[in-house]
Amino acid sequence: KAMKRRVNYVCSIMSNGWMDRKNRTLINFFGNCLLGTMFVKSVDDFEYTKIGEKVFELLNNFIEKIGYVMTSKILKNVRPHLFWTPCVAHCLNLMLDDIGKIFKVKRVTQRGIKLTYYIYNHSLILDIMRKYTKKAELVRHGITRFVTTFLTLQKTNLRRIFTPNEWLHSKGVKEVKGEKATNVVLMPSFWIDVVYALKVMGPIVTMWRLVDNEKKKIDNELHL
Repeated sequence: KAMKRRVNYVCSIMSNGWMDRKNRTLINFFGNCLLGTMFVKSVDDFEYTKIGEKVFELLNNFIEKIGYVMTSKILKNVRPHLFWTPCVAHCLNLMLDDIGKIFKVKRVTQRGIKLTYYIYNHSLILDIMRKYTKKAELVRHGITRFVTTFLTLQKTNLRRIFTPNEWLHSKGVKEVKGEKATNVVLMPSFWIDVVYALKVMGPIVTMWRLVDNEKKKIDNELHL
């Protein structure tokens, strides 16, 4: 009934896909109009992922149930009054994904991820890190993997946590992984690559933070 009331207004269909830890995927559908946003249904994404015709079938059936606003190129051919508006945050993440394939960015990203795993699996170096970062974490939960990589590399205190006496005189620094981690952090070429990655990815991440911010309105802040 609520959905029938909404079709009297200009109504847009919104979809949001996500994947759980077992790689199972779902597509959530919402209806949005002047009255607000309402959840309509969830669909198992297994049969539809990355198959254009299947996605068309799914969306077209959904549109028939609630009204006349649609998505995708195929639907535009069927319904001439369609406007396709993909998620800005998702598009920016895909851009970061492509940038991450550049050799220098890929190399420094892989090193940064390995460093993060090492730090979080060793209590001593983790305690030192939290002391120097004032308990700020390298990994921020709830942010997509591409942006998390950027935020991890951006931490200027990373180098400082591998140089205090408590670490240099510990057993960890003599281990193979500990020695590799220390060498990477103190390696000038690593930080040259970090600066390069930040310059390339920084503006996109800044924009991503604006468009993905649920609390702050950005009407006049986007300048492309």
